Amino acid sequence: MTKDFDDQTNDNEEILELDDFCEECKKEDPSVSQNLILTGFKTCNSCKLSKTIFPI
Repeated sequence: MTKDFDDQTNDNEEILELDDFCEECKKEDPSVSQNLILTGFKTCNSCKLSKTIFPI
């Protein structure tokens, strides 16, 4: 009825990497992983603030 955990493969699934590189400015920052968990976007705090102030 159900598959065992060992039988499942992740070949077709895209695995999200938790690296600390911002998608906007491409800089490494420890706040990127925190913002990914909180908001769902991989942005650093400075890019998050600039998107809040200037949403264009």
